[in-house]
Formats: sequence, structure tokens, C-alpha cells
Amino acid sequence: MRLRPAAAAIVLTTVGCGGPSGDPSGPGTVTDEVLARAVPDGDWLTYGGSYAEDRFSPLDQITLDNVAELGLVWSYDFELRGGVETTPLVLDGVIYATGPWSVVHAIDARTGQRLWRHDPGVPRQRGRLACCDVVNRGAALYEGKVFVGTIDGRLVALDAETGRVEWETLTVDPDLAYTITGAPRVVEGLVVIGNGGAEYGVRGYVSAYDADDGALVWRTYTVPGNPADGFESEALARAAETWNGEWWTAGGGGTAWDAIIYDPELELLYIGTGNGSPWSRHLRSPGGGDNLFLASVLAVRPATGEYVWHYQTTPGDHWDYTATQPLMLADLEFDGALRRVIMQAPKNGFFYVLDAETGEFLSGQPYVTLNWADGIDVETGRPVERSEAVYDTEYALITPMTLGGHNFQPMAFHPETELVYLPVQEAWTRRASDPDWTFSGVEIRGDTLVSAPWNTATRGASAGRPASGSLVAWDPKAQESRWQVPLAGFWNGGVLATGGGLVFHGGGDGRFVAYDAATGESLWVAATRIGIIGSPVTYTVDGVQHVTVAAGWGGATGRSSSPYGEAADFDQRGRLFTFALGGSAEMPMPRRERPLYVPELELPTDAAALREGYELYSQYCVICHGGGGGSEGGMPNLQRATRLTHDNFEGIVLEGMREEEGMPSYRGLLSPEEVTLIQAYVVSRARAAVRAAETAEEEDPS
Repeated sequence: MRLRPAAAAIVLTTVGCGGPSGDPSGPGTVTDEVLARAVPDGDWLTYGGSYAEDRFSPLDQITLDNVAELGLVWSYDFELRGGVETTPLVLDGVIYATGPWSVVHAIDARTGQRLWRHDPGVPRQRGRLACCDVVNRGAALYEGKVFVGTIDGRLVALDAETGRVEWETLTVDPDLAYTITGAPRVVEGLVVIGNGGAEYGVRGYVSAYDADDGALVWRTYTVPGNPADGFESEALARAAETWNGEWWTAGGGGTAWDAIIYDPELELLYIGTGNGSPWSRHLRSPGGGDNLFLASVLAVRPATGEYVWHYQTTPGDHWDYTATQPLMLADLEFDGALRRVIMQAPKNGFFYVLDAETGEFLSGQPYVTLNWADGIDVETGRPVERSEAVYDTEYALITPMTLGGHNFQPMAFHPETELVYLPVQEAWTRRASDPDWTFSGVEIRGDTLVSAPWNTATRGASAGRPASGSLVAWDPKAQESRWQVPLAGFWNGGVLATGGGLVFHGGGDGRFVAYDAATGESLWVAATRIGIIGSPVTYTVDGVQHVTVAAGWGGATGRSSSPYGEAADFDQRGRLFTFALGGSAEMPMPRRERPLYVPELELPTDAAALREGYELYSQYCVICHGGGGGSEGGMPNLQRATRLTHDNFEGIVLEGMREEEGMPSYRGLLSPEEVTLIQAYVVSRARAAVRAAETAEEEDPS
């Protein structure tokens, strides 16, 4: 039955009007009953495969014995630049996938041909407000509609057959730096969506909308606001007791930008919340405090958003250790009894198992190297912080780094092996608070962010230690690794487990690999030549099992850095790849042919001008184009820019000549003279790269 708001609910927020209504319409429609199935069968209907979001499919046509016969059936071009983090959905032979700029693609699963494409028309300037690329992790299906969140904060409902807009609603204040990159979830007629932007001075919340008409049903804030305005609920009033100072002036943070799951058995909705704004607890909440509900798992009533329980993974978060990483439901035996549990590997480096009904801490152990805590107190469930890791004005060497031991990339659970397959990352950073920092507000000018608290609240420096990534098979009951496969680099994709005893995973080097779920042995590899940060799915078409994965380098790391291995030699525009036994299509070869290029232009070459160009480039350009403009990632390598680009450099930067391709205008933020200094700096780095390449050839003439 559909959920309706209770008449007298104690919720975290102001409740809007309206409620879900309407009936299923026709065969093949995704209904509440369909979504409540325990596991996916021939389709892939939800972001995590099922409400449990364990990303396990029982399909077993592809096995340990025949997986080597997998071949490409078709590939599909997403066309736009930007990272591709999507998990495709599949219903009745149609694939629904999201690409950069929140564009939705409906694709024939048999042929790879486009059925329709919906571009929500996000102003390209708005991409400047997205900390971690113009990505989108996926859509939701329900009663003939496709739901998607957009970078500029809208929730859009599309007709699944035609792509026509049924309704859309703005879920955020457009004058604040909110974004949406996560996938919506549908729960008993409600479309639930969170948002991002904690780096830019916003207050997090989750909203639920009527799937029929987009009317707001409830909104639950994740951190308290200004006490002078009153609190939206008793829960937030209690949370405010754990904050100090005037935290609300910088928003507070706590945005729910990814993890949302639903348990129909317990009728609870679980939400993972993010970091504080600003990152430093000393600056955010002078005097200390846990700062609820930052870095927490929140359980709420799905009909109303009413608070039920919470568990905070990182009290008083100080390191950007979000708990927005994927949540997963499972039934596991603990102390001789079967328990309904939630599992999570958040950024902070501990793998958690919680009781899904009560939030009770059951167990937690490090899944990567960490030095900010000595462990978790089993009586209280709180981490035992190391005082030297709680940095102030002096630098502290910290691991996991800001991007965490695990980020947005989904993990998978195999019910036969009872192992969780988890993409992990190891890296260090130096962190310190800026003693002169004050929050002066966030200014959005022409949809462009001018100032942000994260740029001034902390200082980070390279720790001089190599970063690494791996795929780990984690035993959640024993809380230890069963096997581990080193990967080519730090930033990689999500995971799929199947009934054929396989684990599928893509890497930042473009390799899509099938592993033996029991041993970690690599059994099959496809070289896509495009860095993979998306997540694979499996389904049947005409009775034949297929596996599809999205590739497209980008995201928080890939946006400004190069992919690994062979992928670094190829153009990184995103593609969707589909495989089946006996597939014989030719793999695309998007080789990057353009050489390094140094134009003959009258540009400043003196040290002072290049230094100023470097500082301007670091402020406005490095996040997309990487150090010195030399990133080989999803955005253009400026050291390979053509003469046409250089002749139109000012027009591109100030007039928006390439806005439709994703390059926003910086009119009003940069002067023509400053653009010239940036161009001079980029050309100087291109010249240095050419010299380095020539020297390398002389040393190795082969």
C-alpha cells in the first residue's frame, strides 16, 4: 500500500502538502510490489539492484567456466565531456542511463541504438558549483516514469516510452550552491532525493515528492539551523545541543548526496549524511560537540521523514569523513542469531555493521590503513580519536585522505560467499586549519561560485606518499579481508556480483574484469581504453544474459587528473559497453592523436607574469584541466590545444564560445588581461612538456 503522511508526525523538518496517488498502468510497469522483490531477475530496476542495494544478481548463464567467451555486443557514445558515474537501469529490453550534465539516455538493449535522449538544459555555468564534476549516478523507474535529479537541483519526471517531461520541480534554493548528483529512490509512491554542496556553505536535507505530480510531501533537514528561527522538530532541537558557536552562518553541511535505501520489512528509510561546512571542527563549532547529524546514518519513517534513530560514524567530523557512501542491507548471523543489518564502508576507513532496526553498533574494523583513530569502543560504538590527528593550525599527516578509504563507488554482496566486494583507496594528506578564516558568505554571480568556505577553512598539501587502489573481498562477520587485488590506480568503479560465481569491476585504466568471487582470480578482461568509474549491471535480453558498464573518466579525482595505464593514451569521452557470450563487435579505439602544441603568440614570458598566471589558473582552472593544464582526463588537455583554440582563448573563457561543450564563461570574474596571463602560463607549461618529451626521446631513441 502507498505511504501517506501521518497526521501528527515528529519530524526533522517542515512537512509540505500533498501525498502519493495513482495506480500502475500496464504490463511491464515498475510497481511497489515489483520493487519489493528480494532480488533482481532479468531486469535491473533500481540503483542498487534491489531495495537491499547489495548489487547481486542471481543470473548464472555466465559462469566461471565460460566467462572467457564474453565479447562486446555494442557500445554507445554519451557525447558530452565529463565523468560517467551512472548505474544503468534496464526494463523490458530498454536501458536508461544518465551521463554528464544530468542527460538521460534511453537505449535499445539489443542493438545499442538510441530510443530517446533528454537534456534537462542545465546552464553550463552551474557546473562551477559542483565540487566533483558534472556527474550523475543514475535514475529511478516507477509506474511508467523515469526520475532524475539535475546538477542545478531539479527533480524531473520523464515518460519512460518517449522521454517527454511529465513534471519537474526545483528542490533547492537556486541562490545557494546546492547540486544533485545522486540517484533518486522511489518508496511507496514517493520519490526521495538529497543534495550536495556542503563545501559551499549549505544546510543538508532530504525531500520526498509525490511520484504522480511532483508535490512536496516532506522535507527532513540533517543538521539544525539558526536557533532563533526555531527548530523543525524535537530531534533537531536535541541535535543543536551538540553544536557550538554560530554554525548556521556557514550552513552546517551534512548534505545527503548519495546513500538512501529502504527496508520494506522494517518500514525504515536510511540516509547517509555528509561532512560539515567548513571542514574544520574548530572553525565550524568552536567549543567542540558531536555536531549531529553530520557523518551519520539516519533512520526515518518513509511516509513522513520522522526521526527514528541515528548512528554517527565520525562524531564532530574534522576530516571530511562523510557517511554518504553506499549503504547495504543483509541478513547475517551474529552471536548465534540472524540479524537484519546495515553495512557501510564510509570515508573514515572503518567497515561498519549496524542493527538495521535499532542502529545498534555490532562491529567495526579498519578496511584500509588509518591513523586518525585507534579503533572503535565496542561499548559506545564511538571511534577512539588520536589527539595528534585533530589538526589545528599545525599540519597533521592524515590517512585516509579527504576522498576517503572508499568513496561513492558501490560495493556488492554475494549471499553464497557472504563476502562484500569493495573498491578501496589508500592515500595520505597534510591538513591544517587557517587561523585567519572567517565565513564571509558564498557569492553566486551568474551561476558561478565566487567564494567558498572549503577553499579557506583548511589547507591541504601533498603528503609525498603514493596513492593506491584495490578491490577487496571483505568478510563482514569476521571483519577481515579474504582476498585483495591491486589495481592500476587510486580512482576506480563500482562492483557487481552474480549467481555465476563472478564479480565484475572496472578500473581507472579502462580494464573491465571478471573475477572468481571465491578467490579473486582474474578470469576475463576487456580493455575499453576509457577510465571506468561507473558501475556494472546484468540482465537478460531474449533470454540471453548481458553485462553493461559505463565508462567515462572524471569525478572528484578524474576531473583534473589523467586515467591510468593504457587509458591515458585515449580520448576520455564516456561510452556504455555491453557484453554477452559470443559477442563479436569491435572495441572502439578513441586514440588521442593530437600532439603537444606550443603556438607562436605574443604572450608575456617574464617570471612575474607567469607567476600571476599560475595563481589565476590555480583559482579558476585547475579543478577541471589539472596541473599546468596537462590533465589527460575527461576535460581537454590545454597543453594539446590547437591554434584555433589559442586564437579564440579570450572568447572561450569570457564569451562562452564553447559553453554547450561544458566550458562556462568567466565574464565578470576575469578580465581580458587576466585571461592573457592564464594563457601565457598554459603555453609555458606546454613548452616545458615539449622539452621534456624531446629529452626523453633523446635518452631513449627506440
